[in-house]
Amino acid sequence: MTFASRENAGRQLGDHMLRRGVHADLAVGLPRGGVVVAAEVAKVLQIPLDVLVVRKIGHPWHREFAVGALAEGGTVVLDENSVVRTRVGEEELQGIITEETDRLKAYMRKFRRDEPIPRTNKSVLVIDDGLATGATMEAAVKSAKEQGARQVVVAVPVASTHAVQRLSEVADQVLALWTDPNFDAVGRYYEQFAQTTDEEVVALLHENERMAA
Repeated sequence: MTFASRENAGRQLGDHMLRRGVHADLAVGLPRGGVVVAAEVAKVLQIPLDVLVVRKIGHPWHREFAVGALAEGGTVVLDENSVVRTRVGEEELQGIITEETDRLKAYMRKFRRDEPIPRTNKSVLVIDDGLATGATMEAAVKSAKEQGARQVVVAVPVASTHAVQRLSEVADQVLALWTDPNFDAVGRYYEQFAQTTDEEVVALLHENERMAA
């Protein structure tokens, strides 16, 4: 199963939730690509759109290798097995977390509305364009709950079996159009998978805001 684009995947995901009678107060996308999917879901369900900023915590020696993730509000999720197995020092790890926290705050300033949409007592859809390990999504789910969300539902076009199992332990519900036990890189499930820019994210947020006015 492949999707023509993130927009196409978002529309399919939104239609799927509409048919299943899934109700939510807010759709939040994980920047950047997840916001494109979330924007289409928000249109279908006619709900507000926002972002929930997350960052991967890379290994100090190999930054592309993630040993965890962090999300707004100070939420940190670590893969303890990877940390121990690769002998990451506490000081090195804290240095990476501090660096990524600074970047996360910068993205929050860039993407956050003048008056952020509160998550307290709301049913929140947390959306990305796909889930490989589920680490960053786990951080996002925990962040949404720590911000007072009444219910947190993970919604994605495609996910690995492992990620769905992992997130089922922290989210109230996990919805995926396709769960692939032989999951490959997220981009392999899209015919078009160009990198989403910061400007596109901001434009989608403004468009949703205008539609709601």
